Amino acid sequence: MSAPATPMMVQYLALKAEAGDCLLFYRMGDFFELFFDDARTAAQILDIALTSRGEHLGVPIPMCGVPVHAAEGYLARLIKAGCRVAIAEQTETPEEAKKRGGSKALVARGIVRFVTAGTLTEEALLEPRRANVLAAVCEVRGAVGVAACDISTGRMELEQCPPERLGAALARLGASEIVTPEGWELAPHDAIPRPSRDFSSDGGEVRLRTLHGVATLDGFGQFDRAMLAAAGGLIAYLDHVGRGRLPLLLPPVAISGESRLAMDEATRASLEILSASGGGRRGSLIEAVDRCVTGAGSRLLADDLSAPLTDADGIEARLALVQWLLDDPLLRGDLRTVLRALPDIGRALGRVVAGRGSPRDLGQLRDGLAEARRVHDHLARRQDKPALLEDLLPSLSGHGALTDLYSRALVPAPPTERGQGGFIAEGYDHALDELRRISGDARRAIAALEAKYRDQTGISALKIRHNGVLGYFVEVPARHGDVLMAPESGFTHRQTMAGAVRFNALALHEEASRIAEAGGHALAAEEAHFEELIAEAVKARHAIAATAQALARIDVAAGQAERAAEGGWCRPEIAADPVLEIEQGRHPVVEAALAARGERFVANDCHLAPQDRLWLVGGPNMGGKSTFLRQNALIILLAQAGGFVPAGRARLGLVDRLFSRVGASDNLARGRSTFMVEMVETAAILAQASERSFVILDEVGRGTSTYDGLALAWAVVEAVHGVNRCRCLFATHYHELARLADSCEALSLHHVRAREWKGELVLLHELAPGPAESSFGLAVAKLAGVPAPVVARARTVLERLEKGRAETGGIAAGLGDLPLFAAAAEARRESVDAVRERLAALDIDALSPREALDLLYELKREAENLP
Repeated sequence: MSAPATPMMVQYLALKAEAGDCLLFYRMGDFFELFFDDARTAAQILDIALTSRGEHLGVPIPMCGVPVHAAEGYLARLIKAGCRVAIAEQTETPEEAKKRGGSKALVARGIVRFVTAGTLTEEALLEPRRANVLAAVCEVRGAVGVAACDISTGRMELEQCPPERLGAALARLGASEIVTPEGWELAPHDAIPRPSRDFSSDGGEVRLRTLHGVATLDGFGQFDRAMLAAAGGLIAYLDHVGRGRLPLLLPPVAISGESRLAMDEATRASLEILSASGGGRRGSLIEAVDRCVTGAGSRLLADDLSAPLTDADGIEARLALVQWLLDDPLLRGDLRTVLRALPDIGRALGRVVAGRGSPRDLGQLRDGLAEARRVHDHLARRQDKPALLEDLLPSLSGHGALTDLYSRALVPAPPTERGQGGFIAEGYDHALDELRRISGDARRAIAALEAKYRDQTGISALKIRHNGVLGYFVEVPARHGDVLMAPESGFTHRQTMAGAVRFNALALHEEASRIAEAGGHALAAEEAHFEELIAEAVKARHAIAATAQALARIDVAAGQAERAAEGGWCRPEIAADPVLEIEQGRHPVVEAALAARGERFVANDCHLAPQDRLWLVGGPNMGGKSTFLRQNALIILLAQAGGFVPAGRARLGLVDRLFSRVGASDNLARGRSTFMVEMVETAAILAQASERSFVILDEVGRGTSTYDGLALAWAVVEAVHGVNRCRCLFATHYHELARLADSCEALSLHHVRAREWKGELVLLHELAPGPAESSFGLAVAKLAGVPAPVVARARTVLERLEKGRAETGGIAAGLGDLPLFAAAAEARRESVDAVRERLAALDIDALSPREALDLLYELKREAENLP
């Protein structure tokens, strides 16, 4: 029969039940210990030793641990591996436990916090240049509400979207963690289920009003039921992980889907906006564009690129600030120098409000707010300031009382830990200064005692030392121990070590008591001052957050101006009509990569207008078709984000939705082949693109048979041209599609130029009007290193195929006689309407059984003959 569980294990198991599927960090002295499966999981991820401790139900208990002082680094690795962690701390001292339950009483412990991917605030756990977003999603009466926040800065946004656009909304947010009601069918596969009662619209409204101390939310904006329900779920989850203490949450902002350029997940991945296809920032658009000098600026730029504006006034306001800074290089340089030295006050404020702040965070607020005032004074004196800067300037000032308080209260470089004190400046509290003087005097007295004892005993190696167990003591080498052991020596034996003996003395004990008492009072005084200083920051949290946001916006504008100056980028012109006029356009990422190798990017023009809105682009592989498609999409994105663009000239009508179906790949986890992924993405474009959308399509139909692929590509081109009627760039190798130029009045043919010179393919990367002469597939194969015999055999086969095409008219024979997509669809509708009209005119009660049967056969024949 196994021994009963120990009290400690009973306590642990109760806490583990409360922690659920989280790993439990169980505090034992200077370590966080993990047991059972938690220990196995953590040991594997952290690559630390797995040991055992006692038995439970007759089986050794697996165990591992991490030092408390180094816990942040281990937490970061666990969170990155997808784990969530519950922190169980001691909630009473050993002395309090003994007083409560005797000498063998177990110290009480409780879960004080859950550490999850979306609720991080610590510097060591966050990426400086990337927002850390937590999202809550739910459905109310057919509408999906999305609540998102970054608790490291307090920003909170609420939006509503139809269920079919949830994927695009979540792709824009890039949330680290998503919570949804348990049992919800539309929940993302990695979402964390929470009780459905948390997602109540009435409860969400009450939570928001209580959080911000208002009687109504009207002052913040208009929020529908789905938004409020999602907000309720978000705040309830934060309350749960914070164990009743909420982090910094600023008043919510309602986001309208129509106010942002919509892009689905496939488009974002295709354009590599925030991360490259291989993962990570390197090779992405933001890496090529970001010239911000602060982490907050880089995070705001990422937000701008993830959600470009569709409001012309908002775009022009950003562009005007970029232009103003571009025109004054000296001002821009001075401003960026000041900004570069700024601390991240937004995240420092987040830690302070969440109860995880340090003296160093208060010092960062002091320094950052003081520098913000300097930036304000420097910019306010300038003439002809743009409207956006005028709006930002008031947020940079108004903190004089707080910065003055912190300047008087804190030392110049406050420590990250407050347990040892030393962060309150001398002169701020005279009583504290006196306590420090007493402690200092006592320490000097101990130094004097050490000298006195050496003279008194004649032992030059005598030292007065200190540790956490014995306090202050006299230590002499073991060979001198007998001298101090003598009864008349005035020393009392404390401890014998291998090479030393330790003693106490009455005078030393008195001085040590003075140090301990004064030091304890000093620490208590500093802790009280710290709480007062924290309270002042919390009181001013909204104004401080506005300052952080204003500094970030100025940094983004200065960085955009720097990038424009560096690359010769132009200010885009926003037009009222749906056009895209790009002269000497370049791909920012490819251009940067070529420049690093000392090569030049070949710029190209693009001119789309209502009467010429669909370009069919042919030419060889590696000729630059995909680059041309993507660069125009990126120019639109950069322009509507409020930045300059890599072109000689750019004029564009605002785009409501941006679609990119370029470079699809397998999605094996969801059981989809490359062709299936391509068709799903194409279907989304055909269903959602409007006349104000911009679409790039590359090689539609390539993943199936030649006939199927050509048929699909043909139909898709016709649909985009005649039904969606949006601006579109369509790259293809199907030369047969050139026939569509005869029947589609707004379609024109273009190709990337290439030439064969002495048997070698020369890719010119230039776009020219007219159809492509050839795809140069065999030349590209030779260039790629395909063995010569294989290329020669392919050439023989190609000659035979081309001869057959000349004799029969090729696979596109007869396609010129087909009616257009819109006309064919209309003809089908008319036929269906004729059948429907006959059915509607029937008097079924007047039909005999024989007449009804004859009519049914007749209708069946008509249905079979529908187009």
